[in-house]
Amino acid sequence: MYFVSGYRDMNALSMLGNQGEYVVDSQPTIYDVAQRAGVSIATVSRALNSLSSVRPATRDKVLVAMRELEFVPNSVARGLSSGKHWILGLVFMQTAVDNNVLAVEEASLLYTDIVIRGAEARAAAHGYSLLLCGAGENHPAGMTPLMNLTGTVDGLIMLDRVLAEDEVADLSRRIPVVLLAGRGDSSAAITVRVDNEQAMRSLAQHFIDVHHVKRVGFVSGHEGSPDSVAREASFRTAIEEGGVSLADIDILKSDWTSAGGEGAMRARIALDEPLPEVFACANDQTAVGVIYALLAAGLRVPEDILVTGFDDITLTRYFKPPLTTIRQSGSLLGEVAVDALVATLDNSELAVRTIVLPTELVVRESCGCAAESESLTEIYKTTVTPTMAVN
Repeated sequence: MYFVSGYRDMNALSMLGNQGEYVVDSQPTIYDVAQRAGVSIATVSRALNSLSSVRPATRDKVLVAMRELEFVPNSVARGLSSGKHWILGLVFMQTAVDNNVLAVEEASLLYTDIVIRGAEARAAAHGYSLLLCGAGENHPAGMTPLMNLTGTVDGLIMLDRVLAEDEVADLSRRIPVVLLAGRGDSSAAITVRVDNEQAMRSLAQHFIDVHHVKRVGFVSGHEGSPDSVAREASFRTAIEEGGVSLADIDILKSDWTSAGGEGAMRARIALDEPLPEVFACANDQTAVGVIYALLAAGLRVPEDILVTGFDDITLTRYFKPPLTTIRQSGSLLGEVAVDALVATLDNSELAVRTIVLPTELVVRESCGCAAESESLTEIYKTTVTPTMAVN
């Protein structure tokens, strides 16, 4: 039996030899890629491993040859030669499940999906696969899936609230870790987060300068979330500096979910105390629940009360009224987290421990601005939105 490498068309079967055996094409190998690209096998190997010693033009030739031959790298062989698994892990907080149905709508799911998509695309560009894992107190196996993952992947990206600070320190002794969200003061892991402080300051300034409010409220996310804590503290500081009141009765505790936002607002309305002029919510889906509760109580948004969110998930621009919010790029968060993790794995010099990404105030109707005022977005984008910062 003879095998000819490099032919993928099953119609190209050939009859060879005295016995009339059919010759079936084999899968292309690294040798075929090297021949097609006109480079050595060692160069192909270095290109597959994304080593900096390969010139971009040479790597492009290798990639073109791979596509033309439909060559699929052997991840086991790559791992043996490089000492890597070529897999990154992304861990998120597991949502409670009841009878195979989410027991409570997880507000972060929509936003987390955007982060995951950005991370997966970036990982693929670096030659890695992305492995997802749910963990936490609501997971049937607790933190066991996370611990098992550490032997399978080269590094971990941890989303909000998965581990406490001391647990991150313990984990980072075993494997490189990048945190998405956090205060940015971790000595054990790199932190990638958005600029919550500037975001909430721009929102507070909009309330003061454009709407001339005197009393505001805030609806938080999960109490254990660094993002929620930072947004509440930054909003309070900016509002009070502007001479606007934020009373304790108007700081409502939620959990990132629409259901949590609705429940918090229903409880506040039931107090039968005058409401503030505006409620800023820690995320968009909380704002959706808040608006639902207000409408159910006969209050109109924005005619009777203003409501804003944070994230700019897609559905809120089609909501009625369209939601004024803070836009952050979940996709960029995922991409930058992967870049930071890969740099660590490649032993690159990474002088920064915290990477802070910019945000953008998006003005729509829920804050009382006219529909055409979304052009204000460009004003706030250029005047109060910072460029990417590193600490």
